[in-house]
Amino acid sequence: MAMSLETPDKIRSLQRKLYCKAKAEPAFRFYLLYDKICREDILVHAYALARANAGAPGVDGVTFKQIDEQGVEAWLAGLREELVSKTYRPDPVRRATIPKPGGGERPLGIPTIRDRVVQTAAKIVLEPIFEADFEDSAYGYRPRRSAVDAVKETHRLMIRGYTDVVDADLSKYFDTIPHAELLKSAARRIVDRHVLWLLKLWLKAPVEERDGKGTRRMSGGKSSKRGTPLGGVVSPLLANLYMNRFLKHWRLSGCGEAFRGHIVNYADDFVILSRRHAEEALAWTEAVMTKLGLTLNEAKTSVKDAHGESFDFLGYTLGPRRFPKDGRRYLGAGPSKRSVLRIKTKVGELLTPGNKGAWPQVSKRLNRLLAGWAAYFAYGSTAAAYKAVNNHVYDCVRNFLRKRHTSGQDAASTGSPTNIFTENCRCCASNASLMRRRRGPDNEASRKAGCGKSARPV
Repeated sequence: MAMSLETPDKIRSLQRKLYCKAKAEPAFRFYLLYDKICREDILVHAYALARANAGAPGVDGVTFKQIDEQGVEAWLAGLREELVSKTYRPDPVRRATIPKPGGGERPLGIPTIRDRVVQTAAKIVLEPIFEADFEDSAYGYRPRRSAVDAVKETHRLMIRGYTDVVDADLSKYFDTIPHAELLKSAARRIVDRHVLWLLKLWLKAPVEERDGKGTRRMSGGKSSKRGTPLGGVVSPLLANLYMNRFLKHWRLSGCGEAFRGHIVNYADDFVILSRRHAEEALAWTEAVMTKLGLTLNEAKTSVKDAHGESFDFLGYTLGPRRFPKDGRRYLGAGPSKRSVLRIKTKVGELLTPGNKGAWPQVSKRLNRLLAGWAAYFAYGSTAAAYKAVNNHVYDCVRNFLRKRHTSGQDAASTGSPTNIFTENCRCCASNASLMRRRRGPDNEASRKAGCGKSARPV
């Protein structure tokens, strides 16, 4: 079955109609949506999107390769029959953990492929409706918006004088969203009981965990009252839907005028930028979050004066900086020290002596890693961060290939260690002149230029 990731015209037309109706009539409640989720063309497109995202198998161990071998059409037909006959029930969610940037581990829920496909189909239908209601201050998991857009808006507001900052952190947001209130938020727009039934099924899906010995342990299920598993296809949409209650309340309560401030939100991360009313904004936020059943992490939430203190937001550090030539102060943005340390750690983990892969394959992986990092961290003052990363990559690659040359491994393909950067590693050597050519940090030219060719791949 040939599949394209481009949204088919028929589906795009449906999404456009749903969005326009929702935007034109804010009080309208949608019905007869479940049949749209069951449509064959939507399920086919949902499968294509889910397959493109790849990912590990769920509790049933079924992979995309197995489905392709057995026949996608028959598999989708069976799934559609379950949906149409209302016999569909989600499988348990497999619990995994991923390292958190600040240390520790973050729980991740991995649904089965069949559940991912149905969730993707539901997202195709529901996202245009909810998107029409989302506040402009929200940037997370939304079409044509990104984390870097949120950083840019934060920086712009600082430059405009909103320098009293509430650097807020919600405690375990995805795990503490109350189901009852979340479903009420959905029901304000969705009256189709079968769609609400689907959402409830996913929220109540049991979670399967296995310890180091492989012992199975189940949690959650029907008794669960809170949380939407991070890792589910619809989880970001539902998380945005609930956070929108806070953002909308801010706007309707006139807090922007009362506190002379603005909110910039990305998923569970947000900052409030104010003019001399940050403390009042924080007190108001704590009270509202309590009513919503959420909690601010007191240890990580603080009030900062951006003229004298910096703060981290979405991997960037924003705050006071100095021009290197004359020492004048300005409000800038750039990759945080923690972000630089993380990419250094990843490079070091890739270029360990234990990596026996052929150099062309290793360098390809290194290229992808560096290109992804540089694409994200392309805003603001990047010269110092790029230089630190380049130097680290230079040292790591040199040591990696020197040891291989000494041992004879890949000697023919890598050449002499003294020549590795002229033939194999353009990443570091080419950047010194580019760094020198960069103009003053955070001027208009540098912001528009982005990362240019600095810290480019090998």
